[in-house]
Parts: sequence; structure tokens; C-alpha cells
Amino acid sequence: MVVGLRQFTARDGNGAGEPVLGTDNGEELVDVQPLVSIALGNRAPESPGTLYVTTKQVVWLSDVDRAKGYAVDFLSLSLHAVSRDPEAYHSPCIYTQIETEADEDESEDSDSDCNEVLDLSKVKEMRLIPSDASHLDTLFQIFCECAELNPEPIEGEEEEHNWVFSADQLEDEAGEGDGSEWHFPQNLTNSIGHSNGDHDLARTVLELQISDQRFEDAEEMEQVSDSSQHHQ
Repeated sequence: MVVGLRQFTARDGNGAGEPVLGTDNGEELVDVQPLVSIALGNRAPESPGTLYVTTKQVVWLSDVDRAKGYAVDFLSLSLHAVSRDPEAYHSPCIYTQIETEADEDESEDSDSDCNEVLDLSKVKEMRLIPSDASHLDTLFQIFCECAELNPEPIEGEEEEHNWVFSADQLEDEAGEGDGSEWHFPQNLTNSIGHSNGDHDLARTVLELQISDQRFEDAEEMEQVSDSSQHHQ
């Protein structure tokens, strides 16, 4: 699920300190950059604030308005780069693109109008403008390292190993081969129980197989016994 840019106001020290981090998921503070302005979409830059880069997200907190702050996860940043071209932007900055759930045909024209309420869910560009441009390369390198800590999840990875067989599929297995015996992989626990986290399922299927074989053996012995009695 794409989160995108979001409001962030959780600060330590009664709202006057550093951002409150998600220590339960192992988040750690990596870098702090004071006097950094932020420009969202086509809007003019905000007054300088403090930039906090963690192992999970980028957080900007205003130094002027303690109730103002923004955050974006590294998983939502599709691109980050150093921009020094004055034709692209009037100040050297870290330029980022943000993945959003908004439709691609929706424009950000409202971002240029400061009188309108900013819809953060539609913001697709963010610029971070340090007061000292010499910090750009260091900041870019930190972004790269933190992005590597948050690789894009691979779709379908879980489904690949989540094997669950229905009763019909098990009957089909029983019908293959010589037609009288069920065929299961040698390591039944790994192929069924371990992959989907249900070891009891593997044990149940295995017990089912053994029980059925016992019934078949008992029927064969009964038939042999009856046949012997008829011949006597």
C-alpha cells in the first residue's frame, strides 16, 4: 500500500523536540540537518525547519510553527537526486518524486495556489533546500544508504511458497501412478506445513494417508481370508 506524503506532528519534549520514532520496528535516527526549507509540488518553499533522516523515513519539522511537519517513507520515494541546475529550480536542492494513490490524470495545479488547502495525498514532488548547498552530496549519499535499507517488496513472493492442496487435488494425486497408492513429496512437512505456517495440516494429511493404506491392507487381508475359507 502506497502511503505517500503525510502530516507529521509527533515530537518529543512536549512538541518542541525531535520526532517520535517507531522504535518498535527498529527505526533509528541517521542524520539531522538544521535550516532546511521544503517545497511541496509547485508551491513556494516553507520557512526553514529541521530535516530528520531515519532508517525508515524522511521527516521535516518546521522551526516556526511547531504544529507543522511532514514525513514520507523511503518506500514511497520513487526517485531522489541532487538538483543544481538553476533552470530546473532556483536553488540547489534534493529533488524527490513521491508515489501516490492519486490518479495519474489528476494535476497538482492547486499546489501553486498558497491560499488553497494542500492535499498531501496528491503531492508527487518534494524539494529539500539546505541553507548550505555544500551539504547536498552528503545528504544525497545518506538518502541512498537508507533507500537500500528499504527494498521494494516483491509481489507474489508469498504466493509462490504458500502451497495448499484441496481434497480434489489430493484425489487427483491418488489417481496418478499405479492408481492404488497416494504419492506425496518425501518431505511433506516442508512442502505443505512449513510453507504456509500450518504444521498440523501436514501431520493430518500424513495420518490420513497412513489410515487409508491401513484400510486398504485390512480389506485385502479380509478378501484373502474369505477366499481361503471358500476353498476349504
